[in-house]
Amino acid sequence: MPLECWRKSANAMRRWAVSPSLPPPAAFAAATLGLGVGPPQARALASAATSPPLGHCSPPCPRPRRRRSLCSSSPSSAAMTALAVEEARRGRKQLGMDPPLYDYLLSNVREHPVLRDLREETASMRGSQMQVSPAQAQLLAMLVQILGADRCIEVGVYTGYSSLAVALALPESGRLVACERDERSLEVAKRYYQLAGVAHKVDVKHTLAVDSLRSLLECGEASSYDFAFVDADKRMYEEYFELLLKLVRVGGLIVMDNVLWYGRVADPLVNDPNTISIRDFNKKLLEDKRVTISMVPIGDGMTICRKLEDD
Repeated sequence: MPLECWRKSANAMRRWAVSPSLPPPAAFAAATLGLGVGPPQARALASAATSPPLGHCSPPCPRPRRRRSLCSSSPSSAAMTALAVEEARRGRKQLGMDPPLYDYLLSNVREHPVLRDLREETASMRGSQMQVSPAQAQLLAMLVQILGADRCIEVGVYTGYSSLAVALALPESGRLVACERDERSLEVAKRYYQLAGVAHKVDVKHTLAVDSLRSLLECGEASSYDFAFVDADKRMYEEYFELLLKLVRVGGLIVMDNVLWYGRVADPLVNDPNTISIRDFNKKLLEDKRVTISMVPIGDGMTICRKLEDD
């Protein structure tokens, strides 16, 4: 019997063997009747008859799909990273969110008019992807308000979007130490502090952030700050964090930006100095018992750290 014919016959007999309500296949019924075989024995024969005939192999089992190795980076992964960077340059800084959904998110952010003007001006500048998103700035401002913060630090100001959001959330007596080494960017930030009426709250430090933070410690300001935000040189994250941990009070917050780094941290083939530094920092922070942490997938990823105790 040809194999295909046998398969059709076997399938029909298999259905009848397990379903008493079905009539037996005509050819099989005639054969068993001629042999004087009753229904119970016929069903047993039908079940046995569904084995492949000699000389033929069972249809091969489908081969399992091979899982993509985590040790390789696909072109699509690199393309997604490039797209995330480009979207950030356009002002859409949110991993894994397409433009329509991002626009919806933005439409539900309460953005101060001066912040909006600053964001739009920054979008045309070199390095505009460094600016935090409106949703990130809104979260930072809310954290400051929840804490009842009065003294804050920002490491890495750029054109001032995040520092302006924090300054607007501070009380009139509040103080924000803003550390930035790029003079051109800082001039933009200072102009918008004036426009928003918060320049008196912002103490600008135009020098290396590490030097500014050490100076604060030398002036006896340890454990006197409520909140700190870091968005600066990624290779310096560990040093910034250790200095800020000395400056922030118990119960205060340190927020670290770019901890997901446009998705590069999850690609094992990406090993540039910035990516390695962020990976190492994230790993150490996960094991650091001096703080409680929450990594939040907003913007390019932020980790919120709450200080538990003084050294």
